[in-house]
Amino acid sequence: MAAGRRPVSRRAEYAEATRQAIIDAARTLFGEKGFFATKVDDIAAAARVAPATVYAVGGGKQGLLRTLMDVWTTAPIVADNIERIGRLEDAHAILRTVATVTREMRQEFGDIMRVMIATAPHDPGVAESLATATARYRAGNGFAARRMADLGALRPGLDARDADDILWLYFGYAGFFALVDDNGWSYEKAERWLLEAASHSLFGDAGALT
Repeated sequence: MAAGRRPVSRRAEYAEATRQAIIDAARTLFGEKGFFATKVDDIAAAARVAPATVYAVGGGKQGLLRTLMDVWTTAPIVADNIERIGRLEDAHAILRTVATVTREMRQEFGDIMRVMIATAPHDPGVAESLATATARYRAGNGFAARRMADLGALRPGLDARDADDILWLYFGYAGFFALVDDNGWSYEKAERWLLEAASHSLFGDAGALT
């Protein structure tokens, strides 16, 4: 044990395990049944805790969905790839990174996104959480857009704001969901098509594919 580090008590370990069980149960049930059809009693039963514990530990359904939003939008992959984009000196490599990270995030956290998008129009609290998530999401894309603009790679007439909007068109919520959920494409096929289309829109070529 490192010097000065206090040992984690069994009570703290149990509390964290209980919290994680509640979060996991909520995520599964929200995905299977939807936010409104899921009851706190359902989450409690799945997590093997009392309903009062779901409120005390997770903040009820609203609190749990906010927690799941944080899990998605603050995943380590986000910061890691923003750092990577900051080091890249090739705009096509930046775009490839955006495409790949978007696909990986969609595969890992798409269930949370779907629940929030479906629920937000009918619940002000969830709408607020989705707005926070979207702002974080777009901040990452915006950083990539500014890097592309700084590298002088954008086609004539486009600036960083235009690039940000184009990235959102292809790599926001709609692109992967339409191609994968509605059209039945694989995530890999969707990634390749979106990358090619975005490269043409941003740079006037398909160079991001190579």
